[in-house]
Amino acid sequence: MVDGGPIPALFAGLCDDAAVFPPGLAPLPDAVAAHDEHLGAWYAGLVGPLVIAATALGDLAEVLDGRETPLPVSVTLPGGPAQLDGVNEAVAKLPVKLEALEIAVPDGMGPDEVFAALSRATAPVFVEIPRDERRVPLLTALSGTGHQAKFRTGGVRADLYPDEAELAAAVRAAVAAGVPFKATAGLHHALRNTDPETGFEQHGFLNLMLATDAVLTGGDAEAVLAERDGAVVAERLRALDADRVATVRAGFTSFGTCSITDPLTELAGLGLLEAPRGEA
Repeated sequence: MVDGGPIPALFAGLCDDAAVFPPGLAPLPDAVAAHDEHLGAWYAGLVGPLVIAATALGDLAEVLDGRETPLPVSVTLPGGPAQLDGVNEAVAKLPVKLEALEIAVPDGMGPDEVFAALSRATAPVFVEIPRDERRVPLLTALSGTGHQAKFRTGGVRADLYPDEAELAAAVRAAVAAGVPFKATAGLHHALRNTDPETGFEQHGFLNLMLATDAVLTGGDAEAVLAERDGAVVAERLRALDADRVATVRAGFTSFGTCSITDPLTELAGLGLLEAPRGEA
């Protein structure tokens, strides 16, 4: 059941604006200007915060000089919790609304050390879950804390893409722990696909949404992640009732995309989203 205004509940706030990250690599001033345009468009309800790396906050200060309306941002900390104090200090001086902190877990850092540092966080935290034996212990430690998880689903090399079994296992572990998650990197299209330029096997963000539902309802998450037929995926999404929509989106909160217009266009192409009359 895909309905409920210009942006249905199934897709509300789904797309975090990661325009400055690969492969988009938009210059920061352009990314800020485009984000403001997105927030003024009919599809604003689809759009999450602008994602900025901690190291770019100094440049952001110059871009936002004189700004009156706070810019909603999510800040990534690829260096881990050690960057928290610097980020807190920088953000306090900027006209931004800090909606989230996305914190990586450095090699060798275990759950206890990670969570000891998170007490200094000044916004909701997404802990980037490593693709190693720390995954389940970290998700278990996240359970009940209010913090959330972040999974990488791709990157600039083929080996950075987890296969269906690995990604399904990550979703199962998050659901079992009761930990909501976001995804980032590699979700360039709505559907599972093979990139024609790189040959990389890429997950679709709609496949990941349906895989979350499959885990929650006892379905085959691996098969759903492998599905390439848009008509099949769209029909399964339309079949979700309001309760299942709410449960799925409580689990899979958002994904980072370097283009807001691409997922918008693909959702429209699948008949899952329609612009109001008079809007393009």
